[in-house]
Amino acid sequence: QVQLVQSGGGLVQPGGSLRLSCAASGFRLDYYTIGWFRQAPGKEREGISCISGSDGSTYFTDSVKGRFTISRDNAKNTVYLQMNSLKPEDTAVYYCAAETRSRRILIDGALYDYWGQGTQVTVSS
Repeated sequence: QVQLVQSGGGLVQPGGSLRLSCAASGFRLDYYTIGWFRQAPGKEREGISCISGSDGSTYFTDSVKGRFTISRDNAKNTVYLQMNSLKPEDTAVYYCAAETRSRRILIDGALYDYWGQGTQVTVSS
């Protein structure tokens, strides 16, 4: 059974850091493209980062570039989203997702096949 289980998240002050984890079961996470998405209240879901399953190349949307990093631990079958210099506008529910066909950089959530359960990130003083 294919499953993505997220952990991390929580409440952090502006300027702080959090690390989100996305652990896979039922498939090799390093073979597929893994994306991170977020949805703030009243806003559409936004693709913020992904790591390609074909060559490990990465993508970051402009609003998080230079502050967020994405990485894989193949031994743990887990992808991480390290979030630094967090801002109140980063407050949202964050989701990881896996795309199992193209293995390319993809930021359209509609193309992803499996999703984590989501985790709340709140940046507030």
